[in-house]
Amino acid sequence: MMDAAMNEEQITHELVTRGWSVFTDPGFISHAGPFFHRAGATGPSFCFPTAAKHENRNGMLQGGALMTFTDRALGATARHLTDTAATVTVTLTLQFVDGVRIGETVEVTPAMVRATKQLVFMNGIFMVGSRVVCVASGIWKKIATPARPGKA
Repeated sequence: MMDAAMNEEQITHELVTRGWSVFTDPGFISHAGPFFHRAGATGPSFCFPTAAKHENRNGMLQGGALMTFTDRALGATARHLTDTAATVTVTLTLQFVDGVRIGETVEVTPAMVRATKQLVFMNGIFMVGSRVVCVASGIWKKIATPARPGKA
């Protein structure tokens, strides 16, 4: 568990010293995170150190923040394991099993259930230490690399 009083720079430094890399994305994820990743024997793992900006009105992790992390972790793994340049989320189902306190770090090593020519079926069990906090599954569609606004 990270110290809830640590700032984002301190959290990043701590996780980098433990072998994690920042999951960089100039879009929405830069506001929702930071999220981290590292290579593992069965594929990439991800972690999400929660901070005050992720808090809901009950003083716990906002469910939408966990949903964003889930979508990014499973989607990135779908791309990685199928060597696909881009995917879009078709469905994403989450079961919130236990609350996450601010300052706790959520971890997952997503698993690919099946990949077809166009679809990738993924699941993940999201943990805080030995405690299951979320179970998720989803489907991602492989697409051609999308053009970003202002780019050809």
